[in-house]
Amino acid sequence: MATATRPRTTLADMLPGERARDAVVVVLGAALTGLAAQVSFHIPGTPVPVTGQTFAVLLTGAALGFGRAALSMLLYMAAGIAGVPWYANHGSGFGGPAFGYVVAFIGAAALVGWLAERGGDRTVARTLATMLAGTVLIYLIGATWLALDLHVTAGTAFSLGVQPFLVGDAIKLVLATGLLPGAWWLVGRGRR
Repeated sequence: MATATRPRTTLADMLPGERARDAVVVVLGAALTGLAAQVSFHIPGTPVPVTGQTFAVLLTGAALGFGRAALSMLLYMAAGIAGVPWYANHGSGFGGPAFGYVVAFIGAAALVGWLAERGGDRTVARTLATMLAGTVLIYLIGATWLALDLHVTAGTAFSLGVQPFLVGDAIKLVLATGLLPGAWWLVGRGRR
């Protein structure tokens, strides 16, 4: 007996077209992340700025799905390495203590996208779990890079690259948790 499988869809799949749509949403996800990076300020004592990037990465992951989200963040990183000034504070290039977070965006967007393709963005509880998983991955990779770059212990890396951002990232999680199920609700109303 064959079992029916539910198609894996994300918000981007609701747009018409396929190849052109995919190219456009990949570029838009990278651009959104670059724009969100400009909402940036430094906390004294840490080389990592507070930005809107993580919010953009999580939303991009959920809206685009695994492959497109990963490509979007790869484009964001590659363009920044090539000189596009869209990292925090109009920065670009490769390396430095905060660059690990840019690297982490690829994995986090892919993870969130993979979970979203499986319904991880349809309800408040599942969206919260999906976004939390992406945020934890950003912290793990970013803080590990920071520790290696600065030659500090894991505890110091946590104090510099995770702890100061917990409250702000919790707010971003709440915002994303409200936006995504609401967007699916709107999509459902529009299809009636």
